[in-house]
Amino acid sequence: MLKKLDYYIIGKYLKTFFFTVLLFTMVSLIIDFSSQVDKFVEEPCTLEEILVDYYLAFIPWINGLLFPLFALIAVIFFTSRMAYNSEIISILNAGVSFQRMMVPYLVASGIICGMHLFGNHYLIPLGNKSKVNFEHTYIYKNEDKGKTRDVHLLLDRYEASQSQSKAYIRFYRKRDTSVKDIILERFVDHQLVSRLKAKSAKWVGAEGKKDNWQLKDYELRTFEGEVETMVFGVRQSIDTFLNLYPEDFVYFENDKLTLTTPELQRAIDLERQRGIKTTKSYHIEILRRTAEPFTIIIVTLIGMAIASRKVRGGLGLHLALGIALGAAYVFLSKFSTTFATNQSLPPWLAVWAPNIVFSFILSYLFVKAQK
Repeated sequence: MLKKLDYYIIGKYLKTFFFTVLLFTMVSLIIDFSSQVDKFVEEPCTLEEILVDYYLAFIPWINGLLFPLFALIAVIFFTSRMAYNSEIISILNAGVSFQRMMVPYLVASGIICGMHLFGNHYLIPLGNKSKVNFEHTYIYKNEDKGKTRDVHLLLDRYEASQSQSKAYIRFYRKRDTSVKDIILERFVDHQLVSRLKAKSAKWVGAEGKKDNWQLKDYELRTFEGEVETMVFGVRQSIDTFLNLYPEDFVYFENDKLTLTTPELQRAIDLERQRGIKTTKSYHIEILRRTAEPFTIIIVTLIGMAIASRKVRGGLGLHLALGIALGAAYVFLSKFSTTFATNQSLPPWLAVWAPNIVFSFILSYLFVKAQK
């Protein structure tokens, strides 16, 4: 059961935390606007797009990245004030143990952790859809990393019949959604049953239409046992449906930020079916969305252990230690994610490494604080 003291500490924590969020949000907006204002002026974007599509989604995105740092600063700030006013000493002298005093900190950090989990997995990605689309349209227009030369794809796979279709595209031109030299092969029970080759192809339909690609100057070869049939369509065209769309050739690094966790999982399954080996970044993103919220609980207890002692440096010293630890966390997080991306560490270990390291720091500070 929570006591009056618990509600008092929880209230202080949440009020200080949301005040910190508000303060840093204003600073982040000013910094971002000053760096992007040239783009806003040069590009034909409207005021509504800037405010609604971009900045309305920018606020939860930037806050989601910095929630652990906000939690650490908030805890150190109000706990240090309590220690300076001798409130911590009074609480301990009243018979409340240091372990019992952790309870309201755990409850408050658990509330923020739950908010962060929901935001990371669902709310922030939904907002990022408009933000990332705005960035691709007006700010980072030339950062498309989609592959357009010598592309190999699995178009479909049916495990029951052991059949699959493969496509090879020598060159795809994004400007007019056309293809130069395309080869389509179909296998059944690991045997080639048809091979369609065309000098060019063009996207002619939207998703859902029966015939969405038009192939020209084609050559169709079919195999039934040892019998081969050939059809030549010289200077002729054929319409066909392929599980292939223009967006399959477009890839931005931050596209994964626009997908909720269920959508990320479906994207992983789709890319595995197509034989694309770029799913590791998606796995790392899912792990990051879960690991970061739990950091809030760890840094909350670290901040409590640091700030609960009354020292000569007071609030300034405590804040300096807190900001240093926050910077160390951000550095370690980026460093470990790089190792995961480069296959130097297993993804789960790399993403959770900052939490593991900070758990050891917490254990040391907790033992020292009790003394």
